[in-house]
Amino acid sequence: MIARLASALAALALALPLPARAVDPSDLLPIEQAFALRAEAVAPDRIALTWAIAEGYYLYRHRTEVRDGQGFAPGALELPPGIAYHDEFFGDVETYRGELRAVLTGTPVPGASQATLRVRYQGCADIGVCYPPHTQTITVALAPAPAGAEDGLAALNRALGVGAPLTGTAPDGSSVDLPLPPEQAFRFEAIAASPSALLLRFTPAPGYYLYRDRLAFRVIEGDGVALGEPRWPAAQAHHDDHFGDVSVYFAETEVPLPLGRSRGEAQALLLEATFQGCQTDGVCYPPMTRQVRVDLPAGAVATLPDAPARAPAGATTLALALLLALGGGLILNLMPCVLPVLSLKALSLADGGHGNGHAGRRALWYTAGVLASFVAVGLSVLGLRAAGESLGWGFQLQQPLVVAVLAYVMLAIGLSLSGVFSLGLGLSGMGQTLTEKKGPAGDFFTGVLAVVVASPCTAPFMGTALAFAFAAPPLLALLVFLALGLGLALPFLLIGFVPALARRLPQPGAWMETFKQALAFPMYLTAAWLAWVLAKQRGADAIGLLLAGAVLLALALWWLERLRFRRRPLARALALATLALALLPLWGVQRLPATPGTATQAADDAVPYSAERLAALRRDNRLVFVNMTADWCVTCKVNERRVLGGDAFRNALAAADGVYMKGDWTNVDPDITAFIESHGAVGVPLYVVYPRNGGEPRVLPTVLSDGIVQAALEAAK
Repeated sequence: MIARLASALAALALALPLPARAVDPSDLLPIEQAFALRAEAVAPDRIALTWAIAEGYYLYRHRTEVRDGQGFAPGALELPPGIAYHDEFFGDVETYRGELRAVLTGTPVPGASQATLRVRYQGCADIGVCYPPHTQTITVALAPAPAGAEDGLAALNRALGVGAPLTGTAPDGSSVDLPLPPEQAFRFEAIAASPSALLLRFTPAPGYYLYRDRLAFRVIEGDGVALGEPRWPAAQAHHDDHFGDVSVYFAETEVPLPLGRSRGEAQALLLEATFQGCQTDGVCYPPMTRQVRVDLPAGAVATLPDAPARAPAGATTLALALLLALGGGLILNLMPCVLPVLSLKALSLADGGHGNGHAGRRALWYTAGVLASFVAVGLSVLGLRAAGESLGWGFQLQQPLVVAVLAYVMLAIGLSLSGVFSLGLGLSGMGQTLTEKKGPAGDFFTGVLAVVVASPCTAPFMGTALAFAFAAPPLLALLVFLALGLGLALPFLLIGFVPALARRLPQPGAWMETFKQALAFPMYLTAAWLAWVLAKQRGADAIGLLLAGAVLLALALWWLERLRFRRRPLARALALATLALALLPLWGVQRLPATPGTATQAADDAVPYSAERLAALRRDNRLVFVNMTADWCVTCKVNERRVLGGDAFRNALAAADGVYMKGDWTNVDPDITAFIESHGAVGVPLYVVYPRNGGEPRVLPTVLSDGIVQAALEAAK
């Protein structure tokens, strides 16, 4: 029993940091003795719940609820008024001492003789220690229904417009699932994630689903509070007989909801949610309305975070977005992700000569590859977002299959540069085309590859431009992607069409063969880095599969090169079979389960991100520095090594008495995606500083310096 209590106190220490007190766990009663609960059915549709509260203990009114039940569909829990009390953690609340008697209304399930309820409550002891929220399961005998009374299932079917009550047996004798009462089929909850955001949670019962596009919210009671646009997580495509092709949620779903506030004081918000759902292959419920009260902590006056993004892109706004995109693409050339590919492009231009517009044609083909790739990325993002997916810049590197294929490509290019093969076949053709001295296909592919390897990097100005693109109409969004690509290709366009710059390139010569072979090693390093990313996503088994496939790939390319001038059909077929066999490990990599994120487990005392934990820290008026990162994000890793991993950051955070929180976006994570979108960002890195005492959060630039971080922490004290 003492061990259980110690575990509870440890969990509480993480959830609600308390001032240091000398408390002996043996002084506390077990929670089920401190708050002894009993239940009694006083009517077929009413169950009395009574807590006998020990002396020196108290229960919170707003933390007492019935979560669900079996044999009895719970409705409202009628609680008496409590004792007004200003709590250190929850603000102005009501509490109970001595005894609490509540009445639970609901609908008994036909044929059930007893009900099993899951009751949740939280309380504290006067010595200064609070128990964590506790859920207790309790069984109670149901009161018999009066003769001739309509049972709950018949009432439900009548309310839903179902002609005949479902009896559990179809006309052909097969069994059918009886529809649950609405309160049991669809649960709705809401908490304050921050002073300017709510976190809504919908929980359909197994076999039930909610329509995404039939969810709506409004404020019933709230002084100066306005609702923003919900940050919908990815929904599942579904076809039903009621509305056709729709997007639905089958499992528990959390929806961040931004708030605008014209007043900053703490207050109680009454939120109304309207939603509609169905039973799979069963009845469709009419629209349901639920109300929930949320205690909003004090915070600064806040405008809705998505208001600027909603403004139509007028001429000035569009021009600014295009200018930022052009600048971001230009700076992207200096990022470490792109440099190996740009070195190859510089080599090809130096080898191409300067006469007859040859360099200009090569630059145009390279630009065409860059622009086509950015348009493809833009169409993918916009299309998937329209289908309900939540994606950001670099989303493709969250897929282990994409990472493994890129590792293959980089290895193949490196082998080609090293002279292992030059036969234009399969993957080898990529390396051959990329390094061949003539031909537009190689220049076009170099542009494609530059965009692919640029994904792990985020340059200054890119975030604002991409945020505009993700919120703008499709045609304007594609213009932004094209401007980003034009910025990336601009240096080579200038070299191709400005003779003075072209003449500064070194003249072709024997040195180029040595330089070409030396460029193989950055490609090998890039393949090694991609293997490391894959290890973070899928573990050591993925690396084993990747290495085995890489050996088969190298063998096949070497073998094909050996057979280049020989007429040996059988050997060539075996070499091609080996090349095909090298692709099998990719299928195995994709099937491996995701490994837990490691970006939040670094030796920097970071707290793993969760919306609930962030909300708790905000309620405690703590300064919080949030770092949203990913193992494949090169910009993230550079910032963490140069700034966030240094003594200057740790000292500044300690001086500000702040909390360092990390979120790992290496794999797909809807919660982190929702956080990123709620701050108007399009990917990682994302750095947000939440000031002490509930002020408005501040988003920092994507490229950090010690001065930027220290100034932000100082201002947030």
